[in-house]
Amino acid sequence: QCDLQGLWRNELGSNMTILALNTAGTFSGSYHTAVAATNKQILMSPLQGAQQHPGTKRYPAFGFTVQWQFSDSITAFVGQCFVDHRGKETLETMWLLREEVLSHKDTWKATRVGTSIFTRIK
Repeated sequence: QCDLQGLWRNELGSNMTILALNTAGTFSGSYHTAVAATNKQILMSPLQGAQQHPGTKRYPAFGFTVQWQFSDSITAFVGQCFVDHRGKETLETMWLLREEVLSHKDTWKATRVGTSIFTRIK
């Protein structure tokens, strides 16, 4: 069974820590991105999330948001945890990043989408 708690790294070198899930399946943690579309100093940012049906699924689906501390944006991740035949855990995710824009006419450029695969470090 896949366990979300722990330290994870994605293909870009970003690190994420997920703390223990509570009985409702919600969790918190922190995210330190290795990449950003800003010149500001990158800061550790908090994350909040939930796992679907905690403890009952072998490969659980989950979602979390990261509230970036160094930019006017927020990212929502959704994904699923998998374990391969060697016991290696991965989190396969898709994300949407929404950036603040100053007017409705700029909303077309305010959202980015992507994928990230995280592997367990610890």
